[in-house]
Amino acid sequence: MTTAQFYCQYCMASLLGKKYVLKDDNPYCVSCYDRIFSNYCEECKEPIESGSKDLCYKGRHWHEGCFNCTKCNHSLVEKPFAAKDERLLCSECYSNECSSKCFHCKKTIMPGSRKMEFKGNYWHETCFVCEHCRQPIGTKPLISKESGNYCVPCFEKEFAHYCSFCKKVITSGGITFRDQPWHKECFLCSGCRKELCEEEFMSRDDYPFCLDCYNHLYAKKCAACTKPITGLRGAKFICFQDRQWHSECFNCGKCSVSLVGEGFLTHNKEIFCRKCGSGVDTDI
Repeated sequence: MTTAQFYCQYCMASLLGKKYVLKDDNPYCVSCYDRIFSNYCEECKEPIESGSKDLCYKGRHWHEGCFNCTKCNHSLVEKPFAAKDERLLCSECYSNECSSKCFHCKKTIMPGSRKMEFKGNYWHETCFVCEHCRQPIGTKPLISKESGNYCVPCFEKEFAHYCSFCKKVITSGGITFRDQPWHKECFLCSGCRKELCEEEFMSRDDYPFCLDCYNHLYAKKCAACTKPITGLRGAKFICFQDRQWHSECFNCGKCSVSLVGEGFLTHNKEIFCRKCGSGVDTDI
């Protein structure tokens, strides 16, 4: 290109003695270049002219003076920053807005620092400690109570009950029988050894039995229906001499009227109301 042919590629104005910008080996006057090729600032929406510094992040552009934290408005030029929902934030604002807060000290857990998570809450590693010995729990086993989190040795020392059967610590749940604690899985029928924690049971000489075993081994049998008499749930029964009856089974052997609370007569193993027994050689 000769001096006589040195013109702006767009407006054809002479560039002799003037500032110009080369774009794809073609010269443009500053005015045309800024109008055609300049990027527009995300903040002020004005063109970033060729004489200004163009700061770019993920395809977006800013003037150097507009490249600020959207929350505190401090400059982000040559400083660490992060993006959230297309907003640029300085490290401090990003941490305060987006980072987890420690459940213990309520301070921000800074990005990059180690945090502990338990039951949906977060702690600084140095804040996640045993409530008793104050030593960091880290990833060690722990037991949680309303009063705080405890390492296993401290929990056993301070709170734990020991199973009456296996003598091991009961860490959660459990049941009490005869004022003694038991693991649910250790509270078994003394006869058939099935678990009793969700079952009705009876006891004999301080030993628990399921109903089947108790009825088979110890329960009295009704003189009428021969089924076991357990007395569960307040069920009433009648005793006379060496015999027992369910209340609903204590009826006249002839007319079947209930004899509960009534006078009755006996003959051999039979019982009768006074009316039916009057014609029978009975015992009073």
